[in-house]
Amino acid sequence: QVQLVESGGGLVQAGGSLRLSCAASGGTFRNYGMGWFRQAQRKEREFVAAISWSGDSTYDANSVKGRFTISRSNPKNTVYLQMNSLKPEDTAVYYCAAEVGGLGTPDASKYDYWGQGTQVTVSS
Repeated sequence: QVQLVESGGGLVQAGGSLRLSCAASGGTFRNYGMGWFRQAQRKEREFVAAISWSGDSTYDANSVKGRFTISRSNPKNTVYLQMNSLKPEDTAVYYCAAEVGGLGTPDASKYDYWGQGTQVTVSS
């Protein structure tokens, strides 16, 4: 059973930066596509970014393009989300997810494993 544990969330002022990490255990991380999703209060979960098993392909939501960067370290079994120029509308619980197909995808229904989430709050 794959376990995913997110960390790095917190409170930051608008314009600031945070780096989220997601550590994986219990599976073959290097084979998985990985994604970040977020859910704000009273809103549906939305796609943020995804990366293929090799790291060669990445996908970003339009709302974060140019501000957020997804990356991964297969030797460390970890995927990262670097978030710059944060805005109050980025406030949400951020979840990482693993997809055994390996491609990485914006489609949440394709993911097989999910973490518990980490809260990101951006103050204005």
